[in-house]
Amino acid sequence: MKGVLIVNLGSPDAPTPESVKPYLEEFLMDKYVIDMPYWLRSLIVKGIILRTRPKKSAKAYKKIWWEEGSPLIVISKNKHKLVQEKVSIPVALAMRYGKPSIANGLEELHKKGVTEVLLMPMYPQYAMATTLTIEELAEKIVAEKYPNMKLTKFPAFYNKKEYIDSLVTVISESAKDKAFDHLLFSYHGVPERHIKKTDKTKKHNGIKIVEDTYCCQPNSPEAETCYRTHCFETTRLVTEQMNLPKEKFSQSFQSRLGIDKWLEPFTVDAVERLAKEGVKKLAVVTPAFVADCIETLEEIEMEAGKLFKEHGGESFHLIPCLNTHPQWIDALVQWITEWENK
Repeated sequence: MKGVLIVNLGSPDAPTPESVKPYLEEFLMDKYVIDMPYWLRSLIVKGIILRTRPKKSAKAYKKIWWEEGSPLIVISKNKHKLVQEKVSIPVALAMRYGKPSIANGLEELHKKGVTEVLLMPMYPQYAMATTLTIEELAEKIVAEKYPNMKLTKFPAFYNKKEYIDSLVTVISESAKDKAFDHLLFSYHGVPERHIKKTDKTKKHNGIKIVEDTYCCQPNSPEAETCYRTHCFETTRLVTEQMNLPKEKFSQSFQSRLGIDKWLEPFTVDAVERLAKEGVKKLAVVTPAFVADCIETLEEIEMEAGKLFKEHGGESFHLIPCLNTHPQWIDALVQWITEWENK
């Protein structure tokens, strides 16, 4: 029997320091998130970050927390329910960090008699700290507990027509009554070294990353796991379909951590610059996320929105993520059905 495991990032159980701390520890101690030797990662995370970050993060979570719970979890559960209603094979939901875990999701499918699993990380653009860590953990659990289970990895869908069409629809519908001067595509940030580490061809080791230009050619072997190129391609495909002139949009990266070289330009810098350049009505879309979460609702809508207005902007509009939009649900159903019928 075939089955599907949909996986997203995860969330603390509650917007409290006591709940946030173990969640952050699991997240930041992942070798693919902070890719340093264990002893150094442990020193930084347990010795420094976890002493102050849980309290600060809890305050941020509290600002966006819904009555039903974490927005990411609530949206993911609703999406899971809608997808399951439209497909004939079992679908389980899991989070890389927190609950429900990947181990629980695989166990649920196993108990239903599933012997072949389609693993679907809900990350359109491939990255070491998102897609790879999900794939590796799922492979490890399957090898240890379910040796007869076959695991099929759903590829990054940054350029798949159904994803792009869904993005265009959500942007168009959301901005219909909120005319914007500029559309900013804000992607989650990653250190530049992550792109080099995931490149099996090692060609990125000789590439100098220049702002606003591709680091490698789309569809080339080195682009297969290049998060940056995937982001550029998503932006290109969306803006071409929307017929947006080049001066009406730009791209940036958010959520940098530490002092290492991260992908640029940074969203906070882009928002401030656009306001100072005279953009009065700014819309921001976050294509790296398919469900609204702390990175979109707090970091972008609240913090970036405040920054934009502080520097002369008048109107700031966050385009919602795909969430449970019917067209996005249909896209997931289509992909699952196509795999089921192979």
